[in-house]
Amino acid sequence: MFDVLENIKDAHTLPGSFYSDNSIFKVSIDRIFVRSWHLITDTTKVSNNGSAYPFFLMDDLLPEPLFLINNNGVIECYSNVCTHRGNLLIDKPRIIKNNIVCGYHGRIFNSLGKFISMPETAGMNNFPSQNDNLKSVACSRWRQFIFSSLSPEFNLEELTFEMQQRVGWMPVEKFVYREDLSSEYLVEANWALYCDNYLEGFHIPFIHQDLNTVLDYKNYTVETFPYSSLQIGYGNKPEDCFVFPKESVDYGKNIAAFYFWLFPNIMFNFYPWGLSLNIITPLSVDKTRVEFKAYVWKEELLDIGAGADVNKVELEDQEIVQKVQKGVKSRLYKKGRFSPRMENGVHHFHRIISKFMQIN
Repeated sequence: MFDVLENIKDAHTLPGSFYSDNSIFKVSIDRIFVRSWHLITDTTKVSNNGSAYPFFLMDDLLPEPLFLINNNGVIECYSNVCTHRGNLLIDKPRIIKNNIVCGYHGRIFNSLGKFISMPETAGMNNFPSQNDNLKSVACSRWRQFIFSSLSPEFNLEELTFEMQQRVGWMPVEKFVYREDLSSEYLVEANWALYCDNYLEGFHIPFIHQDLNTVLDYKNYTVETFPYSSLQIGYGNKPEDCFVFPKESVDYGKNIAAFYFWLFPNIMFNFYPWGLSLNIITPLSVDKTRVEFKAYVWKEELLDIGAGADVNKVELEDQEIVQKVQKGVKSRLYKKGRFSPRMENGVHHFHRIISKFMQIN
């Protein structure tokens, strides 16, 4: 459907229609998001044996009812739909003490999704069968973060390997979620356009003047991996930067921020104070929900460096992205070109999208 050339020096961006055409948008949900990993929650939601956490993937666009469950320390994911008549089985987080019982006709499953029994089944042929069990869904985790996917094209380790290698020295499991520092936004722009903006530091001197005073723009770097990328923000002041252990590959460097992007829509932003986790969820072709979740490591560092005012940076990003959304709808705009030095992260993203949009 789209073809973004491998050589960034020759390549054009995705066409404006990718961000503005509703029919293309609907195709992209099945071809990209069904085959990708979704960050569901952290382990605090299913910390006890038998803890069950129901959820839907991507609201109305991919409204698959699923639930996570802790089975003796192993977190698994199953369909939340009764195999009898389709009733939702678990409607709120709770502890499954014995079995899962459907409230419609009394069908019973164990915590591993296996059919146990149902009233009034006398006379049914070839019953029960494998189809009477709840479907198991791919589930995996990185540190305390739990991911699920309906039909993953790659395993989660491929997505998180470089992040673990680079920041695995941090005690991420000890970072504390702070609801008071977390927020949610509705952005009137296509989800991929929001990601485009995130994936390059090219705009920093023009859009984020305060952030630009903290970061060393000339040394801003981007590293790309099979299904992820890393932007490294070097700091102008050592006191605004990480203190690395000697075993870190970054020991001795003045790094103020690690910006990890996981295809297609998850962002792990590590600062000396902790983690800003961003989940970008498409709502329609030109509307996107942005969830910011703050996990604090060192509260005394919250107000310094690149991570000092992430909400201000976010609002600046939203303003420009919403302007660009109006621009890509223009009949006179077709495609753009990439800056080889500053937009290789965007080019990498467009290459993956191009690949996934070809998959039938």
